Amino acid sequence: MPLTRIVALKGRSNEEKTQLKEVVLQTIVDKLHVPANDRFLIIEELDRENFSFDPTCLDIERSEGFLIIQVTLNLGRPDEMKKEFYEALAEELHQKVGIRKEDVFINLIEVTKENWSYGNGIASFIV
Repeated sequence: MPLTRIVALKGRSNEEKTQLKEVVLQTIVDKLHVPANDRFLIIEELDRENFSFDPTCLDIERSEGFLIIQVTLNLGRPDEMKKEFYEALAEELHQKVGIRKEDVFINLIEVTKENWSYGNGIASFIV
């Protein structure tokens, strides 16, 4: 049951944000094998003065279309699955939303199951 946060510069259209959201969520379902109804996503848009990134870190040329996709999820997926997710997400965003692959920064944060409460103050996975 991941929680996904997308951070980007202000200026994307509502249509593009909708496409972005759907591509990210579907790729999480397809490649990280989470249930289809686990759709918790935040899109945060910032002014340039509040969004700093290195345009050439690791020799990758980033543009003002740069975005950060951070997914918090349960611990335990193998490295190969993560690599496939990164590759698929960058490709899908490029093909379906027109985002340059160089502008897709992905960060997975793995936590143990006791770190979630989905509502009502209940620790959903602590028995």
